Amino acid sequence: MNKSRKFAALITITFILLTFCSVARAQNEEDDEPHGLYIEHARLFYAGLIGGANFAQVDGDNFAGYHKVGLNVGGIGYVKLQKHVAVSWEILYSQKGAKSDFPRQSGIDTIWILKYGINANYAEIPLMFNYFDKRKSHVGIGVSFSRLVSSSETLTTSHPGYPVDLNKYPFVKSNYDFLAGAQLHLVKGLFLNIRFQYSIIPIRNDSPPNFSRAPQQYSNLWTVRLMYLFM
Repeated sequence: MNKSRKFAALITITFILLTFCSVARAQNEEDDEPHGLYIEHARLFYAGLIGGANFAQVDGDNFAGYHKVGLNVGGIGYVKLQKHVAVSWEILYSQKGAKSDFPRQSGIDTIWILKYGINANYAEIPLMFNYFDKRKSHVGIGVSFSRLVSSSETLTTSHPGYPVDLNKYPFVKSNYDFLAGAQLHLVKGLFLNIRFQYSIIPIRNDSPPNFSRAPQQYSNLWTVRLMYLFM
């Protein structure tokens, strides 16, 4: 993804968040409930389980498209700060990376990339500020810290004998991401979550020169999940 597309994506996310917040603010003017979370009795702390899928790509490789599908599962907790504001944190197992089966020419004229894949598995801790409307749906923005658990990279070219030592280009062990997302309340305790996530620092500072578009690479993904809060 080039710089203009990155900028357009961030503008889109910002517009969505501002729109949700404006609607929520208008709805809350008529809200007489004593709290903003969907619960029977107001509490300070809430916890739940979340599970879903990442649709990921890596910016800086030779391919585009959210074709890498991985797990995003774990637990979540909320601490209410005000009537409609809460801080959340999560402990996740998150699979990221990239995948492509579409042939593309490499940096060497006579060699084509036939298949390519990055599997990067992380233990992740997101921290977000959330704003709730009176229907208990909410939007949030924040950052996450992730630690690489395991990784692998596969490359198939039109010249199988061409030497490419992928082990010489490791992924960084720790990373930080920007997060923005929305939680739609479905029924009591159950929410649908859509989230955009982009790495703040590169996931790799040096990549195979003839088979990547840029030395530094960044994680870029959308997540779709279900969340259940225990009330």
